[in-house]
Amino acid sequence: MATPDRISYWNKTKSLMFVMLGLWVFFGYVIHMFVEQLNTIVIFGFPLGFYMAAQGSLIAFVVMLFWFARRQNAIDEEHHVNED
Repeated sequence: MATPDRISYWNKTKSLMFVMLGLWVFFGYVIHMFVEQLNTIVIFGFPLGFYMAAQGSLIAFVVMLFWFARRQNAIDEEHHVNED
């Protein structure tokens, strides 16, 4: 049976999942659609579009992984379903 605490837990987890999905789509697809425009910006001698395609998106995915794990752990602890 769905208790209010379970509903709250699932709503927070679902919201986090949708935020992560949105960020994944942004860094995985949207950024690369604008590579020509981003190439006009130069960082450390490299065009931003090239940088985002070669390394930037990968770095963003790793940061997203750690942020997701930390945030999900906080949600789990808040609802007392965390693992030891």
